[in-house]
Amino acid sequence: MTDYTKYLTDQVSLGKMNRREFMGRAAAFGVTLAVAGTMFDTAAKAQEPKRGGNLKLGLEGAAATDSKDPAKALSQFMFVVNRNWGDMLVESEPLTGQPVPALAESWEPSADASTWTFNIRKGVKFHDGKELTVDDVIKTLQRHTDEKSESGALGVMKSIKEIKADGDKLVLVLSEGNADLPLLLTDYHLVIQPNGGLDDPNAMIGTGPFKVTSFEAGVRATFERNKDDWRQDRGYVDTVEMIAMNDATARIAALSSGQVHYINRVDPKTVDLLKRAPTVEILSTSGRGHYVFIMHANTAPFDNNDLRLALKYAMDRETMLEKVLGGYGKVGNDFPINETYALFPEGIEQRAYDPDKAAFHYKKSGHSGSVLLRTSDVAFPGAVDAAVLYQESAKKAGIEIEVKREPGDGYWSNVWNVQPFSTSYWGGRPTQDQMYSTAYLSTADWNDTRFLRPDFDKILLEARSELDEAKRKDMYRTMAMMVRDEGGLILPMFNDFVNACSKQVKGYVHDIGNDMSNGFVATRVWLDA
Repeated sequence: MTDYTKYLTDQVSLGKMNRREFMGRAAAFGVTLAVAGTMFDTAAKAQEPKRGGNLKLGLEGAAATDSKDPAKALSQFMFVVNRNWGDMLVESEPLTGQPVPALAESWEPSADASTWTFNIRKGVKFHDGKELTVDDVIKTLQRHTDEKSESGALGVMKSIKEIKADGDKLVLVLSEGNADLPLLLTDYHLVIQPNGGLDDPNAMIGTGPFKVTSFEAGVRATFERNKDDWRQDRGYVDTVEMIAMNDATARIAALSSGQVHYINRVDPKTVDLLKRAPTVEILSTSGRGHYVFIMHANTAPFDNNDLRLALKYAMDRETMLEKVLGGYGKVGNDFPINETYALFPEGIEQRAYDPDKAAFHYKKSGHSGSVLLRTSDVAFPGAVDAAVLYQESAKKAGIEIEVKREPGDGYWSNVWNVQPFSTSYWGGRPTQDQMYSTAYLSTADWNDTRFLRPDFDKILLEARSELDEAKRKDMYRTMAMMVRDEGGLILPMFNDFVNACSKQVKGYVHDIGNDMSNGFVATRVWLDA
């Protein structure tokens, strides 16, 4: 069964797709009517979602510095926390990545895609009993356009020049046309809050399937089911407990012993060990996530492009993919886009490990002495091992890399986006425009390579409003080449998202959007006692 047909049958078993729609989609994918009919009947008889139970997640990525304000969410832990209690205007379909309604039940663009009108869902209540209004939506989006909010979605929101109401509809007027706007609004920071969160951005009151019952940064978060949820296809368990487990060994032990039902960030090196446990299931999902080594291109010595190129050619990507990811991923090419994105730029030569080229550019750079690389176990699974492998491959080019292992707690506030050379990860974004706008636009708060190029910014903004797909694809190719050849990004591999769960957990949805079922893991699964 392919990923797509599995997705279709999962939708049937969850009651989200009728026979006619299933048969049409399966036929379009090349499945014969007879086979499709059997597949539908089997899926329809599958276990229906069960309600009840107490779901426990043991997750890496928590820190004492975690903020309850969704605008400031940085970690994997808070990604899931905010998905539990909040909703965005738009969500993305798990397999195709296409926009689907959430708090906005429909939308309509103008002919040039510069003005968008959204119909806001009626009858939705916040956890405090207040009914959702278009004013709440307007103020939420306006708060994320304010630089003082420190929103991770600021780069996305800067293209919106006017946010207003037309009766009970939301109208967004852009500085230029953007056919991708609905997908941009799926950004996980853009949780709709009462009065936009202006009264208290840390209140953790939303319209999501769970209400927050307790939260201790870096330790745990607990939730109870929202009995007034506007949706019936989620929030199956009675309670959710999220426990911070930044130690990989502790996570594996907790799952193996039945202390938790689900863990994230499974090191591929431990997959075979976990597979031996009869109660455990491995969950591997391909997507847009990528593991990175990031240099601040405006900070010495990394402000020298020859040194950046030397460090890129000194990376043995194939060995790293095999030894760090165990093959659970694909080799990267120093730009943050892979084949899962629409308008992917084909034909760009794959950068390969080349000690001779690395040595040539290193000599040309004039740099001498070691290069300090900071890393941590929390940067990505196997990050410390990856740094050591990199250190070894660089030696063959005459480049000395000093690896400094930093503590996990505080890594995302004290090292990432602060220190000039470190390891990190990105979960990807729904569109190329959003990925580049979030991390490579000169004005982006999360421009963690300090890629400050007005010419790049100009192309990005032009591509955003270009409705000719051939021209737009060519622009994206130019942007990819600029980041690849002149930026501070070393992207050795796109990772599969490797997680694991107890076989009691049912209904897990593999979602290309991001890790942990695009953060919706707790809202989508149920427990089979």
